[in-house]
Amino acid sequence: MEVKRALTVVREFVAAINEHDLDRLLGLMTEDHVFIDSGGATVHGRESMGRAWQGYFGMVPDYRIRVEEAIESGDLVVLLGTAGGTYSVAGKLEAENRWETPAAWRALVRDDRVAGWRVYADNEPIRLVMGRVSDSG
Repeated sequence: MEVKRALTVVREFVAAINEHDLDRLLGLMTEDHVFIDSGGATVHGRESMGRAWQGYFGMVPDYRIRVEEAIESGDLVVLLGTAGGTYSVAGKLEAENRWETPAAWRALVRDDRVAGWRVYADNEPIRLVMGRVSDSG
């Protein structure tokens, strides 16, 4: 079996995120996958990460990553671009709850799976939306 380039695996991972394809996303993670968000919070393990992604897709049903640049060095891939979506309130996607922010991701690939995924982003845009929604609700 041919080993995929790390960048190929990461592009498949991003496509699964953008399609909100949880089964495919989980299949692209190692069992011991580690996720670190931009605040430093860490989630360990594919199963835990599956629950986390499911919750996030519920909160931001149209969440998408747009990759503008990718850098690959062996098993390490760095992506630069933007992330965004619409914060869902009672299952509704209102235009005023849309947000987008510059972001970067660091992915570590092992055995054709993503073993590590770290997000670097300014979370202030979604925090502002969440704060405004909770203040008005």
